[in-house]
Amino acid sequence: MRILGLDPGTATTGYGIIDAIDGRLQVVTYGVILTSARDSAPQRLQTIYQELNQLIATYQPNSAAIEEVFFGRNITTAISVGQARGVLILALANAGIPIAEYSPPRIKDAVTGYGKANKAQVQLMVRNLLDLEETPRPDDAADGLAIAITHYQYQRFESLYD
Repeated sequence: MRILGLDPGTATTGYGIIDAIDGRLQVVTYGVILTSARDSAPQRLQTIYQELNQLIATYQPNSAAIEEVFFGRNITTAISVGQARGVLILALANAGIPIAEYSPPRIKDAVTGYGKANKAQVQLMVRNLLDLEETPRPDDAADGLAIAITHYQYQRFESLYD
């Protein structure tokens, strides 16, 4: 199974793609989709859409997972992240890829065993679970991998009940 994890953002969208083979996780690729603050909102969303479509065409994931919007104090940021999420979901749906959504505490719990883990703890576990020599950079890419790992953990758990 090939899983694409997405950490949505208008300026930076993190992604991580992993393969799950016989219960072992292996990194395929990870990175970020960047947009310029000089571009208009529609141009930035178009860039995200086009680059995700390229990733899908290149790596052909079987399933995808995306982080749910966390509503903090900054409603403007939440709205722009919501717009980026919408574009990501549209691209995945157009490609016929099943999509799961996970909240930040569920991601932290699935990766570290503790739903209130800090970013460093999540990154350390991503590195350990994927047997990487270094912590993936930037943070958004590590988050994309954490989301992919989360989806694998939930899929594995659900398969026990099928």
